Amino acid sequence: MENIRTRLRFGNKVEDVKLRKRKSQLYSKEDECPLNNGGLTARVAVFCMVFRLINCFLVQTSFVPDEYWQSLEVSHHMVFNYGYLTWEWKAGIRGYSYPLLFAFFYKILHIINFDSVHLLKWLPRIIQALLAVFADVKFFFLIRTLESQDVAKWTFFCHLCSWFTWFCCTRTLTNSMETTITCLALFYFPLSGSKTHSSKKYLSLVALAVIVRPTALIVWFPLLLYHFWQEDNKLRLITHNYIPIGALAIVISTVIDCLFYEKWTMVQFNFLKFNVFHGVADFYGSHPWHWYLTQGFAVVIGSHLPLFLHGCTLAFKRYKILWATIVWTIMVYSFLPHKEFRFIYPVLPFCMVFCGISLANLRMWRRAAAFVLLVTNLVLALYTGLIHQRGTLDVMSHLQTLCDASSTSSLPQPDVLFLMPCHSTPYYSHVHCLIKMKFLECPPDLGEEGYVDEADRFYDDPLLWLRTSFPYKSSLPTHLVLFDVLEKEISVFLEGNNFVRSAEIFHTHFPEGRVGGSIFIYERH
Repeated sequence: MENIRTRLRFGNKVEDVKLRKRKSQLYSKEDECPLNNGGLTARVAVFCMVFRLINCFLVQTSFVPDEYWQSLEVSHHMVFNYGYLTWEWKAGIRGYSYPLLFAFFYKILHIINFDSVHLLKWLPRIIQALLAVFADVKFFFLIRTLESQDVAKWTFFCHLCSWFTWFCCTRTLTNSMETTITCLALFYFPLSGSKTHSSKKYLSLVALAVIVRPTALIVWFPLLLYHFWQEDNKLRLITHNYIPIGALAIVISTVIDCLFYEKWTMVQFNFLKFNVFHGVADFYGSHPWHWYLTQGFAVVIGSHLPLFLHGCTLAFKRYKILWATIVWTIMVYSFLPHKEFRFIYPVLPFCMVFCGISLANLRMWRRAAAFVLLVTNLVLALYTGLIHQRGTLDVMSHLQTLCDASSTSSLPQPDVLFLMPCHSTPYYSHVHCLIKMKFLECPPDLGEEGYVDEADRFYDDPLLWLRTSFPYKSSLPTHLVLFDVLEKEISVFLEGNNFVRSAEIFHTHFPEGRVGGSIFIYERH
């Protein structure tokens, strides 16, 4: 009897151990244990925050003029009432909603008398970085609901590795905000297997993306059709979601724009009219139809390309709507003559889904592939973020010192002339003082016969333009800013008017056309 009791007692203990072991196996994955979700969310959020803030401060180069001229310069003008607004803001093809975000913080800094130039430069970038953190976290947890923990981990690794995301996501570009909002909206989109679907939330975010940048509708068009096709109650979807949310977005954005334009302005219509029907965007350059297929997409996705192609073969059926959206977006932009890398940036997170599935399925080659991915993207990210095209920002820091000097000196007020391709540098948002500055303007041809913009007229004959524009020495600027490739052409003018080079600033290892490898600052003595 005692032996029987002993066996039963120890047998029960063995069963308890087995049961606890099975439970621990069941809950070993943090995503399967509800008690651990909060802790995981916090860890992912903190990691992403640290990562993106480092990302933010390690991007110290310029990319495209819109990064400043369609955001920070507008915000600065809204709050401080001086600066320069480009022709788009006079024609009413840009919305004030995005610059209003930064203007709000600029106004707070101004009220508390804390509007230093460093804060005006970096605070918008930090805000953009924090929004990117939010999108990163949502993207990670979306993949965890759709795939295994292993696939989610490698997808997130691919996403964070992307050199182009690193290069763009913390910049004050409407494309960066569009991509961030797209990531957030995808979290609530009714993908097959998604447990986080909310029509109102994702449609509200899509509407916000369209307000920020009307071309966001290109990316979301096939996704909206897919949702409509899958929905059982199509009439309710249209009447309770599509129409009310779309109408509210148009009303809000139009009210904001009318307030700041001080007249009736429908930005979305104007944007379409100028850029598509009138082809004004072509003025800023055009590429062959196949540019995205042969160059653009490969550059944006970088060394992820083989993984993306492999992932498409593995997960095409499961994520055919994401694949179709990528193809659709590239196809539509291919038909538009003016092409830029940043235009297809919003579909990059979609590509990372296929890359992550590929990497998770490589098994034996996984670590080697991940190492190659990390190294190649790290080199590109650091080079483009810290070295390539940094001169146009560094020169503004140099010119900003003239503000302090002019306030404590009896010398004439600085008068700076930028002899560079138009919008090469930021403007008053990066000096934040009322020194006189002028650059070569280049608004597009809006129907004027024989029109040639100021920048082209200058580069056709630099010496003639300078002598015509400054017939008297008293009208000469105090400082000239130019790329090194121009120096030889105007050396006679520089020497004849006592201009002496006061600074040489590195810009790029790959000079091209009117853009040189270095920037010179000349000062008149």
